[in-house]
Amino acid sequence: MHPETLLVSAARPAHEPDAPVNEPVHFSSTFVGWDPDTAGPRRIYGRMSNPTWDGPERLLAELESVEDPEATPGLIFGSGMAALAAALHLAPAGGRVLLPQHAYQGLGSLAHQMQAEGRISVETVDIADTAAVVQALHAPGAQAEVALLWLESPTNPMLEIADLPALIEAAHAAGAIVVVDNTFATPLVQRPLTLGADVVVHSVTKYLAGHSDVVLGAALTSDPGLHARLLAHRSLHGGIAGPMESFLALRGMRTLALRIERSQATAAELARRAETAAQDRSLPVAQVRYPGLSSHPQHELAARQMERGFGSVLTLEVEGGAEAADRVIQGLRLWVPATSLGGVESLAERRRRFAAEPSTVPSGLIRLSVGIEHVEDLWADLEQALRAVMGGGERDR
Repeated sequence: MHPETLLVSAARPAHEPDAPVNEPVHFSSTFVGWDPDTAGPRRIYGRMSNPTWDGPERLLAELESVEDPEATPGLIFGSGMAALAAALHLAPAGGRVLLPQHAYQGLGSLAHQMQAEGRISVETVDIADTAAVVQALHAPGAQAEVALLWLESPTNPMLEIADLPALIEAAHAAGAIVVVDNTFATPLVQRPLTLGADVVVHSVTKYLAGHSDVVLGAALTSDPGLHARLLAHRSLHGGIAGPMESFLALRGMRTLALRIERSQATAAELARRAETAAQDRSLPVAQVRYPGLSSHPQHELAARQMERGFGSVLTLEVEGGAEAADRVIQGLRLWVPATSLGGVESLAERRRRFAAEPSTVPSGLIRLSVGIEHVEDLWADLEQALRAVMGGGERDR
């Protein structure tokens, strides 16, 4: 089935008289013991399994094109960080890990904490520079071979695009596991497993759940060995999802296709208008970043690799740096000044307000997560906030 149909129809009870349309929520910490004459239990305890996880796990596996969703269903975690941690721990003790220089800051913080503990060694690379990443994978004289290559595409918040097929092939040639964070693109836009990735992770909190009301994560793989290791990490470290959160995530996923269609179209239009305003100097915008713009350095790669659009996040670099960008944020009325992304509401945030954000992220950069409001209302609010910063009217040409 097409993804739009799968999102609506999958993970529901059988079509039988008086059956509910939706799966119920299972609030139970333990499950009845098994029959000793059978092969063994499917469920034992709430930390190991819950029937409410089954729906979103199977649906995500289908969407991400897991080869055998029955054998290796998706794995829901209690947060995106829990899923990232499980995937990062796939690197062996002392293993070299390559991370994007621009990536979710929680990943970098965890990786460097693990490095300080002697668990792994961490190197950052510019994933938009394919040759540089390949060189790092095969660096002569390195103390150890690269054990794990972590990719984001688009990156957070710089929206760089990685050449996933090329980098995955090079990493596998070097003997490394490849993990791709697909949160920004979602499986409706990009499916890294079909491009050769070993593991895909998501912050389900974002687009998948889509309503800013749950905190969840997910990890997916077609490799039974990696699946077993991820499952063991979840069970032993306790990063499990609550049944109510799992139910809400599945409910949110029902409208994912509609939300992505709307938010992507709006993001593309906002990016076009903002770039025009930057070019004619009618607004204090120094640069607009969005993979769908022909001015984006990796636009052609994004067009080849991202199957159904360019995502719903864009960034504006405001002239005047951090102070001016903060004034823009303060002047917004419809856009919500908040962290996170992927909800039905549009969010705006100056990323360098966080000390952990790399210094290579411009201080005046505002990340815009586009929701499903009307494009004209979003543009009017953004425009008035930008105009207020420059004192109203057109700028001196």
